[in-house]
Amino acid sequence: MIKGNAVIGQSGGPTCAINATLAGVFLGLRDNENVKNIYGMKNGIEGFLKEDLVDLRTVLKDEDSVFALECTPSAALGSCRKKLPADMNDALYAEIFALFEKHDIRYFFYIGGNDSMDTVLKLSEYGKKIGSPVRIVGIPKTIDNDLCETDHTPGFGSAAKYIASSLLEIAHDTFTYAVKSVTIVEIMGRDAGWLTAASALARNGYNTAPHLIYLPEVPFDKEDFLLDVKRMLFERNNVIVAVSEGIRDASGNYISASESSVDTFGHSQLSGAGKTLEFLVKEKLGVKVRSVEVNVLQRCAAHLASKTDLDEAFTLGQKAVALSEEGVTASMVTMRRISDAPYEIAYEHAEIRHIANEAKSIPREWINDAGNDVTQPLIDYLSPLILGEVPVKYENGIPVYMDVSHLAKHQ
Repeated sequence: MIKGNAVIGQSGGPTCAINATLAGVFLGLRDNENVKNIYGMKNGIEGFLKEDLVDLRTVLKDEDSVFALECTPSAALGSCRKKLPADMNDALYAEIFALFEKHDIRYFFYIGGNDSMDTVLKLSEYGKKIGSPVRIVGIPKTIDNDLCETDHTPGFGSAAKYIASSLLEIAHDTFTYAVKSVTIVEIMGRDAGWLTAASALARNGYNTAPHLIYLPEVPFDKEDFLLDVKRMLFERNNVIVAVSEGIRDASGNYISASESSVDTFGHSQLSGAGKTLEFLVKEKLGVKVRSVEVNVLQRCAAHLASKTDLDEAFTLGQKAVALSEEGVTASMVTMRRISDAPYEIAYEHAEIRHIANEAKSIPREWINDAGNDVTQPLIDYLSPLILGEVPVKYENGIPVYMDVSHLAKHQ
């Protein structure tokens, strides 16, 4: 193992599990005599370029502080959505690797989703080009669950648990009134419907909601949707619909009220699929209807986190360190499922070139023929990921988390 310092970054959308991964990486490095300093880059690669680094040994001084970090939602180091240049000759790469040398960085860990793995890929390619000794390892994180080469991603299980719990509670609220009504719940998922599919876990011995589920993997047809809702209204008073924000029609057009802007990675900024369908139902069917946009709540509800999710996130962080010690670079740590029941996974890794800029969709056979519900194999896949409860410390009636006020300060 080479001697030097390590730096860890968090990037992309925050989750309930990303800090557990940070804790896993830190503990994996803490007692390693070959690693002197363990830095955290504030706001991902953007912060690193500003040399905005945190000495994690001074922040995470004891086991209590590490545990508090594990259970804290969002990204304790802050995040960013910076896209690195496609041109490997861009001066930015020389700048980054010069900073690696300046701070004696030999281990680079980046926790994030698909766009973050793009950063890992590009840094790996440039490092290989110049013969850099820096070992670069990506660690998965995304509630979208759309990273390839891994069974699932940290953050997804907790978000799925929140979605399923919320759908069940929405059902209880909706069933109160004996009038015809439709409730449309819009759930995150631009290109893959994994999180929306998790709404099916709300079903139990007495609750059959959500009654309809629409995912981006299947073209959405407004007329078929209206027929589905009318059929359900004939059978019951209250119809609950779960819909992904990224549903599209057969021509690939988003079914949303607003799609005029894109982010730095070229992704459409979606909002309004639920509201669009609310207006459609009101106009065409004339029944009481409302839409609910879960928005960021689904990714930051740490009080309802999945213990399985946080445990796996932590272990992946430690696995990333172990792999880097073995000389692995240009890779992402992964999980391979061995069985559903009993639930068992193995921790492995895959080359980053097979992961970055790719997306994993729900298999078509895991969606019913009508395209408005999911099948049992998908339920079997999802069910273990939401198991277990995380002990939450409360003070004055609300959860106690790690102080991250430094992220809110003006810079």
